[in-house]
Amino acid sequence: MTSPVRLRFSPLDPASTDPLYRQIYRRFRTAIADGILKPGDRIPSVRALMHELGLARGTIEAGYSMLVAEGYVESNGQAGTFVRRDLKARALVREDTSIPTRPAIVPTFRPETTLPLQMGLPALDAFPRKLWARLGAARIRAMRPEDMAHPPLGGLPELRAQIASYLQVARGIRCAASQVIVTSGYHATMGLIAQALLKTGEQAWIESPSYPPTLASLRSNGLEPVPVPVDADGMVVSEGIRLAPRARVAVVTPAHQSPLGVSLALSRRLDLLAWAKRAGSWIVEDDYDGEYRYVGRPLPALKSLDHDERVLYAGTFSKLLFPSIRLAYLVVPPGQLKRFEAAFETTGGSCPQLTQAIVCDFIAQGHFGRHIQRMRKLYALRRLATVAAFRDVLAGRVAIDDQPGGMHLILRLSSRQSDRRLVARMRASGLYAEALSDWTEGSRLPPAVLVSFTNVEDGRAATMLAKRILPMMR
Repeated sequence: MTSPVRLRFSPLDPASTDPLYRQIYRRFRTAIADGILKPGDRIPSVRALMHELGLARGTIEAGYSMLVAEGYVESNGQAGTFVRRDLKARALVREDTSIPTRPAIVPTFRPETTLPLQMGLPALDAFPRKLWARLGAARIRAMRPEDMAHPPLGGLPELRAQIASYLQVARGIRCAASQVIVTSGYHATMGLIAQALLKTGEQAWIESPSYPPTLASLRSNGLEPVPVPVDADGMVVSEGIRLAPRARVAVVTPAHQSPLGVSLALSRRLDLLAWAKRAGSWIVEDDYDGEYRYVGRPLPALKSLDHDERVLYAGTFSKLLFPSIRLAYLVVPPGQLKRFEAAFETTGGSCPQLTQAIVCDFIAQGHFGRHIQRMRKLYALRRLATVAAFRDVLAGRVAIDDQPGGMHLILRLSSRQSDRRLVARMRASGLYAEALSDWTEGSRLPPAVLVSFTNVEDGRAATMLAKRILPMMR
């Protein structure tokens, strides 16, 4: 095995308008353009660069993802990551750093440790770990030899049945257990959809702004994303039709738009369904935190209005239980089941059977429903406490959007401030934040910072966090 080419990395600039992952991307691209790294050279591993630069794994992986997406490097599994041997000469053009460029959207930053205000994390302190351990122990004691063989295709039948029952009651979706396919996460779900229904080069509507990994997933599956603007009523369907009337798929977050928090209006829902029927296209409904609505009841799913079987409903347990569970699911139209079963045999990607069994028991014994109810009340309290503290301490410096649901806040900055610069300062001081600018494709939005409140335990903790942020905004 060849040793990686040794590169000397000068310290990165946490105060730069360029995020750290973008700086890493630029360093490697420049080294390739200057001939320091040649086709076939192995570059340092993520772990090695983590230790050298003192950065989180997610930051390094985001930079490497950009290099892979643009065709500079390729991963060969355990052998390492290499500069592509077939790299064309035109790809080696040195980037003109004198012209400011907008950072490309890449998978969202994920530190290895839990940071204050961290996005994408449920209230880990409130999860019933002892109960979970008890359910797991019971399943392990009851394990039979056949349970240790290959897992059932598409997921454990009992779990698929429990998910179907839950969706009918909680989200208004009528589906059979056979329509539910269990996957190992959102990325696996999107890859399965692409494998079963889509072709390389086809267009895909995507909300702008939107969850960065969605854009990365579409591109990695060979699709051409078409950013469609979002307003107070959700995705502007008429703009999507104008920009790409023959798009093959639209990916939407109708219950609670990611990240703006608006809901897709009924008229827009009907327009979207009508377009899909007319164009013979598909809609992927990403219902990532639809259960968490603090004003009134959770809204019915878009899938509940789907009379023509054009909607694929994608759900995940990462936000409802915990992210490391790596368990998601997809509700497939009955007429497409054979295509998805064939694709699943090719791609695999199911969650371990033992984990599926524990989740099945967690739902069947009523713990899941009670957990959702507890979290809805807890998040409502933590959200109020965090908003109150931030408005008190950061008065005049930020405006906080009023959102009916969700798991994060949007802190609107003055037009003179840079959301990327503030995020870099917060991360350098051990706080979590994401810049709205990094979630936006194809348009420019006023600067804003995204933070979560789910792990902020009380108002005192929220006030302390706001006081830590205040000096960074001066």
